[in-house]
Amino acid sequence: MTRRPRRNHGAAFKAKVALAALKGDRTMSELAQQFDLHPNQIKQWKDQLLGNVQGVFDGSAKPETPAPVDVKELHAKIGQLTLENDFLSGALDKAGVLPGVRR
Repeated sequence: MTRRPRRNHGAAFKAKVALAALKGDRTMSELAQQFDLHPNQIKQWKDQLLGNVQGVFDGSAKPETPAPVDVKELHAKIGQLTLENDFLSGALDKAGVLPGVRR
């Protein structure tokens, strides 16, 4: 039996499936056949919809924006780690712990 590749479903599809499950006019197994999903996945999406439904009316359901990335700080950290790595590899060579190992 071959494994099916992992599928990524969009938010609109998940909402459509969860709303169909909330209607209750079909069983989970019928919905699973219709949408080609596992019943547990449908249940998870339904529970997720029910858990977040209050946020729709609170105005708190806005997507969280990730914290801004400071590129200068990341470049400085890369430079520091490179310097430390070079220093330690030189120290190990001098100590004879890892002779002849070079990058």
